[in-house]
Amino acid sequence: MSRFAGKRVLITGGTSGIGLAGARRIAAEGGRLCITGVTPARLHAARRELPLDSIVLDNDAADPNAVSALVDVAESMGGLDGLWLNAGYAQLASIEAGDACFFDAMVSVNQRAPALQLAALTAHLRPGCSVLFTASVALAAEARFASSYVATKAALVAMAQCHVRALGERRIRVNVLLPGPIATRFREFLHVDYQRAVEAEIASRVPLARSGTDEEAAAVALFLLSDDASFVTGSQYVVDGGLGAV
Repeated sequence: MSRFAGKRVLITGGTSGIGLAGARRIAAEGGRLCITGVTPARLHAARRELPLDSIVLDNDAADPNAVSALVDVAESMGGLDGLWLNAGYAQLASIEAGDACFFDAMVSVNQRAPALQLAALTAHLRPGCSVLFTASVALAAEARFASSYVATKAALVAMAQCHVRALGERRIRVNVLLPGPIATRFREFLHVDYQRAVEAEIASRVPLARSGTDEEAAAVALFLLSDDASFVTGSQYVVDGGLGAV
C-alpha cells in the first residue's frame, strides 16, 4: 500500500503509543513525517527508527510558544496533507483533590494546545488535508477519578464539530478518533499494580474481552488521515472493542 506517497503529515505526541504506531505505518506507506514529543529517550528512539527525512521535534504542547516551531516545520515541508492532533496528558484525582494546577495541566495539553496548534497551522493545510483529533471514550468507561481528563477530551469533540463546515469550504476534513482501552504507555503515571488493576477491570467490561493495541487504533487513524476517507468529515470513530455499547 502507498496511501501516503507524496503526503506530508504532522503528528503531535507521535513518539509513543498510537501516534508512533501511526507514524511507522505512514512512513512505510511513503509519507513524509514530522512527529513531536517531550521525552528525550523516546525522541531519540524515534529518530533512530523512522526514515532519515522524518522530523522528530522536541515540542512541549503545554507551552503556547511552542506552536511557532510547528509553523516553521509546516512551511519547510511545503504545507501539510495531514494533521493529527494526538498529544495528551492524564492524571487521576478524586473530586476533593482536584485543584487549579491539576486541572490546568490537563487543559493546557489536551484542550488549549490543539486549539492553538490548529489555529496557527490552518494557513498551511493543503486542499484535501485531513485533520484528526484524538479524544477518548473515557466517559463511557465511567472513569470516576478522571473527570478533568474526560472534560478536556469531550471539549475536543465539540471543537472538531465547530470546525467541520469552516474547513470544509477549503476541502479540509475534520474527524475525531476515540480510543478506548488501548494497551499503551499512557497510564504509566499510575503505580504499576494499580495500573494493571485498572486495565484488567476495564478490559473485563469490553465485549471483545481484551484491550486493543496501538496498531489497531492507528489503523483507524490512518484510514481517516488518508484519501480512503475522502468523503468522511465531522465523524467520530470509536476504537474501544465495544466498551461504549454496553
